[in-house]
Amino acid sequence: MAQNIKPLSIIYNQKSGFHAAQQDEEYERLMTLWTQYGFEIQVFELNSQVDFDQMMTTVLARHQQSEHKGVVVAAGGDGTLNAVAKKLLHSDIAMGIMPLGTFNYVARALNIPIDVALAAEVIATGAIQEVHVAAINDQIYLNNASLGLYPLFIKKRERYNQRFGRFPLNAYTSGLDVLLREYRSLKLAVTIDEQRYPVATPLAFFGNNQLQLSDMKLRIAECAAHGKLAGVVVAKSDRLSLMKMLWKLIQGKIDQASDVYSFCAEHIQVSCKKPKLTVAIDGELMEMDTPLKFSVKKSALKVMVPNAVTSV
Repeated sequence: MAQNIKPLSIIYNQKSGFHAAQQDEEYERLMTLWTQYGFEIQVFELNSQVDFDQMMTTVLARHQQSEHKGVVVAAGGDGTLNAVAKKLLHSDIAMGIMPLGTFNYVARALNIPIDVALAAEVIATGAIQEVHVAAINDQIYLNNASLGLYPLFIKKRERYNQRFGRFPLNAYTSGLDVLLREYRSLKLAVTIDEQRYPVATPLAFFGNNQLQLSDMKLRIAECAAHGKLAGVVVAKSDRLSLMKMLWKLIQGKIDQASDVYSFCAEHIQVSCKKPKLTVAIDGELMEMDTPLKFSVKKSALKVMVPNAVTSV
């Protein structure tokens, strides 16, 4: 690769439709734009036949060999962003974001336009911003991680949305469905900055995205912005209390619900007698070994953002 050429690698999720036949014209416009700014482009598709680790080894080697480290673009939803970000941690290669998901909280929190053409301009002409990334054991999360009912609630809500469209009522209806059909409680010990709290909880939620936490009307949104761990634990587990809590969540008044505790911390550990727990990380379900050790990797990821942007 010529030393004055800037590499641009696009990692896109096959399900995102980034290079769909019906979008050929828009795709070609993006390729032309990036070429005009001096990028040499290669496109890598994520699908079930691809070994992601091997593919990213190839991508990173391409960028490290160049004098200009260029940009690795994650095109897809938050799951795609998470996978690419994990490989770019603590490197000198910037990540570009093409927001093609449902909520696009990572892009929105960084003031990256949701419009694809405008997002492409940011990748080509923006500034590099270092952002904080939260982690559980060896897995990172850009938005949130959760235990208990919340992963089930999200999955059920998406089923309702697919069948009936995206209406606010679906959040409450799907939540009720989970509470009535799939109710469960976890016996945990949560250690918050060396203070240990035994708790029986149906739901524990940990956020890293200030915008998402603000949308949930949680006072702990600011602590995520300042590189701390933000957590919410529900300490009451009977169905009636949980239905009241769910209604407060829908109203944006979750902080006012009884037996809902939110906290900021530098370190969190979640212990359980079970050797493994199911954790939802940026929308993906994972089985993780206990104890779960939470931390924040401060300024660990370089992201292309608009030139005039406030700290997130």
